[in-house]
Amino acid sequence: MPENFVIIIPQFNDWEALNLLIQKINADLNAPILKNTTLLVVDDCSSKSRTQPFASFEGKEIKVLRLYRNLGHQKAIAIGLSYVAEHMPTDKVIVMDADGEDAPGDINKLAARSLEEPDKIIFAERNKRTESLLFRSFYVIYKLLFKLLTGKVITFGNFSLIPQSRLQNLVRVSEIWNNYPGGIIKSRIPYDSVLTNRATRLAGESKMNFVSLVLHGLSAISVMVDTTAVRILIFSIFMSGVAIAFIFFIVFLKLIGNATPGWASTLGSTLMILMLQSFLISLFLVFMVLQYRSQQHFIPAVHYRDFVEKVDTFN
Repeated sequence: MPENFVIIIPQFNDWEALNLLIQKINADLNAPILKNTTLLVVDDCSSKSRTQPFASFEGKEIKVLRLYRNLGHQKAIAIGLSYVAEHMPTDKVIVMDADGEDAPGDINKLAARSLEEPDKIIFAERNKRTESLLFRSFYVIYKLLFKLLTGKVITFGNFSLIPQSRLQNLVRVSEIWNNYPGGIIKSRIPYDSVLTNRATRLAGESKMNFVSLVLHGLSAISVMVDTTAVRILIFSIFMSGVAIAFIFFIVFLKLIGNATPGWASTLGSTLMILMLQSFLISLFLVFMVLQYRSQQHFIPAVHYRDFVEKVDTFN
């Protein structure tokens, strides 16, 4: 029996690209999947109204979930997942962008891998990107920082497939409210990936700029802030050990008379101040994280309804 799919597409003022994406979904998706697919468009409180009807969709139907306010891409995804988990019985959920950079044909690859790994979330790992050299350079830096600060590797974005068996677990992971892929890594829900090439935007201009990229990177790191804080503390302790070794070396030079007058005391006191500051700041960060862990968190499955204005259905 064919499986039922729901494709969640968050969008903000991307109606033109969304229409072109629907046409590509009709053309590129395997027929058995397409006929049993519902599109859930999460309208992130767009400031521009739709000027033309939706393109004809050969699947089941199109639903538009409208939000009261603009929350951003990651929160729109969390709300869409929570709505599906409560109101739309389905076998598998696809998360993809509205701009067309997530190629609909790759859904077939995700579905095929899901048959091999039925209990895992399947991500589309980027084999080739089409952005500018500057963007790709900063993206590499972001991945290196993520690895350094969290000890984890992130090689994928939002484009993914979630099996029904993992959906209820996922919408109770508070971290997906800030960063969807980072939240899944933090939750330890099993996942896998398939290699795909990023497509080009279908219409309009990308809303991702340098500031947006930095915020996205920080949000991904923030979901694992407890691990990050401990790693920073360990690094601070290591650097404090290096500073103490330098101080002993300076004292040794002072005792044997090879230090310039005033130089040893100045450098030694500076190193001592920097060492104490870094250690205390790191220790304070760790205690702040421990305090945060004792507080009640935002659970998408419970609180998402506060942001949903209405749901429209188009056949």
